[in-house]
Amino acid sequence: MAAKASSSEASLDNIKLEALSLSEGIQDAPVCIIVLGMAGSGKTTFTRSLIQHAQEKFNPYVVNLDPACREVPYATHIDIRDTVNYKEVMKQYQLGPNGGIVTALNMFTTKMAKFAELVRRAGQRGHKWCIIDTPGQIEVFTWSASGNIITEGLATMFPTIIVYVMDVVRSACPTTFMSNMLYACSILYKTRLPFLVALNKIDLKDCSFVQEWMTDFEVYQDALEQEQSFVNNLTRTMSLTLDTFYENLVTCGVSAKTGVGFAQLLKHVLDCVKEYEKDYKPVYEKMRKERLAEQQATFQPASTVEDSGTAVPMGLDLKDPPPYSGNNMFLMAPGLVPQQMDSEEQEDDTETDGKGNAEEQNFQTFVQSHLTAQESKRNKFMQGQQKP
Repeated sequence: MAAKASSSEASLDNIKLEALSLSEGIQDAPVCIIVLGMAGSGKTTFTRSLIQHAQEKFNPYVVNLDPACREVPYATHIDIRDTVNYKEVMKQYQLGPNGGIVTALNMFTTKMAKFAELVRRAGQRGHKWCIIDTPGQIEVFTWSASGNIITEGLATMFPTIIVYVMDVVRSACPTTFMSNMLYACSILYKTRLPFLVALNKIDLKDCSFVQEWMTDFEVYQDALEQEQSFVNNLTRTMSLTLDTFYENLVTCGVSAKTGVGFAQLLKHVLDCVKEYEKDYKPVYEKMRKERLAEQQATFQPASTVEDSGTAVPMGLDLKDPPPYSGNNMFLMAPGLVPQQMDSEEQEDDTETDGKGNAEEQNFQTFVQSHLTAQESKRNKFMQGQQKP
């Protein structure tokens, strides 16, 4: 048993993305569903509900690509937090939150070959869908090189669709609605994949007004006239421009909290898979062959690449998850579990606590001196009032 496991790990370590694509082409399963959306639109809750409704029929393989989240309300098969320590990346490279997410995604992308192999094996084991949750900051994934590599890499090997989660409550403002539509349009033309808009939070507000704004220009103009904003003219012009975009846009109202609308959403997902097979697969098949030809023409042994650079610690490696334990919730990545610190870390924390205590004392001293000065002014004022 141990020998079998070691041989499996060896084959996974030796896998090469170009060899996988060249020999096998685009697989029939699993279908990769990439969930995108603005921050606060409910992507993670939507992902949880999608997993629950698809579990019985499609047995989804779940991937979390948000390195900055502390907990997720669903069990994952691949979690970027197990591979890259987000806080350590920020600390070592002196980055802010968004820079840390981009760097963590870049480091994860270096394992793209193994990631693709694990997804392929999941399809062989009976996982018909692969649901991928992305970072809350949508621009970090959609407009970064790593996000582009992951999206195109999956699309050249598996049927892939994009689900754009849209917050109906926030989109009640015509200007915010237009911003959402412009973002959705840009993602559609950038990814060149089947596109489905999930109108989320219909338990709080009905989504019929959004669908009406998409189909009736005059109704949207009437709503826009009620808004007093200097961007109204620009929004009005954009709404005319997006008419062609609205014609073929598939929308579905859902509630990630209550589960309403997900039965219809699953049907739309299956329609998007058929659309990929008919319209997008030939394009990605051609793109795959062109890139493989380029890679073979300029291919160099991996050893020369390693010798020319400096290895960067990547944390844990990608591997198949342990057998299902019966828990339906994965709250914290192993890298975030509190551990006993060594002496140097304890000294650093002691110095930090000392600085914090000194700052607190200085602040309290400042407040006390300010109160004393105010009290002295009041006493002088009262004395002046008492004199004849």
